[in-house]
Amino acid sequence: MYMANTSTAGGGDVPRKQASLPTPDIKRKGPKRFFAEVGREMRKVDWPSRSETNRLTGVVLAVCGLIVAFLTIMGYVFDILITLITTGRVG
Repeated sequence: MYMANTSTAGGGDVPRKQASLPTPDIKRKGPKRFFAEVGREMRKVDWPSRSETNRLTGVVLAVCGLIVAFLTIMGYVFDILITLITTGRVG
């Protein structure tokens, strides 16, 4: 059972080891091993079905279209406002 050192008296405390971040094992493994590991990881991926991919692609395109429309409208509105402010007339 682990017991934490809770004493506050000086001198008798055991210095704690600082936690370090995990670092990758950096070794030269070569391209053959690299691509083998990539293939192994790619087999672990849970790929979406074709219908789910098509549905999500449609959602992305629709959102992009809405953003383009919104920004276009806002561009026209700000153009009119800036023209009114600087010249006092539209067009």
